[in-house]
Amino acid sequence: MRFFVAKVNLAEQRRLGHTFLRPLQVAYEHPKFMLPIRLGTVNAAGPQELFVFALTRTGRVETTNYRTVKLPSDVEVPLFVEDEFGDFYRALFDRQVARQDMRAVFLEYAWDMGWCDPCAAEPLATSELRDLGVFWLADDPELQPRDPRQGGMRPIPRLPQPQDVFVTRLHLRYDRDHFPEDLVFQETGDRGNFQGRYVMQHPWTGSDECREAEEYRRALPERRERRARDLAELTGWDLDDIRRKMRLGGDTPEARDEPWWKRLGPDGR
Repeated sequence: MRFFVAKVNLAEQRRLGHTFLRPLQVAYEHPKFMLPIRLGTVNAAGPQELFVFALTRTGRVETTNYRTVKLPSDVEVPLFVEDEFGDFYRALFDRQVARQDMRAVFLEYAWDMGWCDPCAAEPLATSELRDLGVFWLADDPELQPRDPRQGGMRPIPRLPQPQDVFVTRLHLRYDRDHFPEDLVFQETGDRGNFQGRYVMQHPWTGSDECREAEEYRRALPERRERRARDLAELTGWDLDDIRRKMRLGGDTPEARDEPWWKRLGPDGR
């Protein structure tokens, strides 16, 4: 096995105005599909975070020497989570790592670039995929006429076309005690889409009177309580704090109609 060390001139990095290092792309041909991580734990002060983006022809990528676990998904959460999503997701991930005793690799995202219904984001264009190392895609922009005033022909990128590429995003937190081996991967034939998805339902505030509306209003407190408990289960946050934030964050029709000054005080400051 070989490894390389990159030396970075931080002063020059700041002078150029860069906030992130440009990626280093390394290609190698070997039947062993793996990623060495043990070397990085030699002088690490604590656990490290690692994100792995894999682009393949066949389907989803998973680890063979550690369990690959899907993050919880398709869960309804209270409306205030939108303003605290970063804290929410970190707490969710912390809790999943603890539950797996920091011995699992988590699947955050798996998406087929060949179709899009629905889309988590716009599919990557051929040029973007090529930049990421997808060597099996042809880079052949169509030739189309220029504006008549310019004359000649000009290459323009194709419109987004179905791509024979599957993207997998894995996330792990590791240290030398819990990850004693380098990561070993395998390609699977699973092309099913997956993403961590968290749903916010805004309560209906209409004043219509009918049997269905009455049943809906009666069911709201139970639905709100279920969302609060699900959020506490996902994140480990205190359930009473969640209930308080739901009252202040507009998860109830009453909170929307309440004057702003009534939200101040010991529970709302």
